[in-house]
Amino acid sequence: MAAQFKILSCCVLFSFWAITSQADRLPVGRFSTSSLDGWQDKVFSRPTSYQLLQLKDKTVLAAQSQNSASGLIKKVHVDIKAYPYLNWSWRIENRLALENEKIKAGDDYAARIYVVVDGGILPWRTRAVNYVWANGAPKGEVWENAFAGNNVLMMALRSRQDKISTWYAEKRNLYEDLKRLFATEFRFIDAIALMTDTDNSHGQVKAYYGDIYFSQK
Repeated sequence: MAAQFKILSCCVLFSFWAITSQADRLPVGRFSTSSLDGWQDKVFSRPTSYQLLQLKDKTVLAAQSQNSASGLIKKVHVDIKAYPYLNWSWRIENRLALENEKIKAGDDYAARIYVVVDGGILPWRTRAVNYVWANGAPKGEVWENAFAGNNVLMMALRSRQDKISTWYAEKRNLYEDLKRLFATEFRFIDAIALMTDTDNSHGQVKAYYGDIYFSQK
């Protein structure tokens, strides 16, 4: 499943949506307000089900995949030097029966967040980092995507040691992550995507995503 490469190449097809705000937060996913404004479906094999629903006391985005691979993508333009921190929350309800996500047969994740720097007319210059809920890799490990090579790097933020049915809040200094991972300073990012997929393992998984936003600190 060449999902990583396809997501990179398809970003230029979506309408440009620039975030302009003087606040200390720049919202990207306002799921708690029952909004999916600006998010676009991209199906690679069968569609993963994405829907807003009430989970206890808040509205969240639910993702359910059964032998499927599709994502939600939002075209955004964010100055990550001014707003370097990417924030979100997520949880998974079960684990995938995979050990090696570094090969094509294992390129499935219960939950992941993409950040894309668009290469424009030079698509080979497009770069992306995937923050993933890993199957076998330990937290903190980084590796090249099995389909896209070193243009797309994977970083395990959660692993088998983390509890299921439990919310985890994430905060990453995206500006520093991109500079360190690609040995290049990027000022702007161009798209955010999320994806829950099981098309390689032919399995089934359910995950939830909370609001996504950038912050100054």
